[in-house]
Amino acid sequence: MPDPLEIVLIGIGTGNPEHLTLQAIRALNRADIVLLPRKGVEKGDLAALRRSLFADLVSNPATRMVEFDMPVRDPSIPAYLARVDNWHDAIARAWQDALAPHPEAGVVALMVWGDPALYDSTLRIASRMGRPAQITVIPGIMAPQALTAAHAIPLNAVGAPFLVTTGRKLSEEGWPVGVETLLVMLDGDCAFQRLDPQGVTIWWGAFLGMSNQIVDHGPLAEAGPRILAARAAARAEHGWIMDTYLLRRHSASAP
Repeated sequence: MPDPLEIVLIGIGTGNPEHLTLQAIRALNRADIVLLPRKGVEKGDLAALRRSLFADLVSNPATRMVEFDMPVRDPSIPAYLARVDNWHDAIARAWQDALAPHPEAGVVALMVWGDPALYDSTLRIASRMGRPAQITVIPGIMAPQALTAAHAIPLNAVGAPFLVTTGRKLSEEGWPVGVETLLVMLDGDCAFQRLDPQGVTIWWGAFLGMSNQIVDHGPLAEAGPRILAARAAARAEHGWIMDTYLLRRHSASAP
């Protein structure tokens, strides 16, 4: 049986190198290998940012970077959950293939966008490794934190709950009953445009924490069309976009 492996998942925030904690920097420097996913030409700047973080923050000469090509989801699988499950298996195999030439590596780190705990699959993929592995998580700044900081607003209304959901869920199920504040992630189709905008305010941000950060906010009826146009322009310019937004009904008691 191979020696146990430690997989260290390091939250790196939303694109600002200053988001990394001292704990994250120490974790990078004790790793034998840092795995870096390549996600194609369109998202090449994501890989470039990780390479830059490695170059700037890793001072241990024994720590090496190993790159691998990130698998894509199989569009021929119709069911969403089955498609994601198949994709996670493919990524775990890609990790194993990348590590195969380095059997001596005992500590392997991955730099995870945002935080591994929120709408990220890295923890689930790590559990699929064929080699026994201890999982260590270094928390990072999440997109909701970066969004509310960019707009200088609280995430929740006074004494009230909020719900974190996806654009797919919002499109399929509409505004959940009993919740006045929604934080929406992974919304490539801009589900907010299919909501009744009456009494709803939106706070939106793209490329949060990065030098090309874009933010907008206002009544959904007014800000929604601006956001759609800004999002389309940014996606055309960069080839990709990473954004999130908060929706709040006016009956909530906080801004």
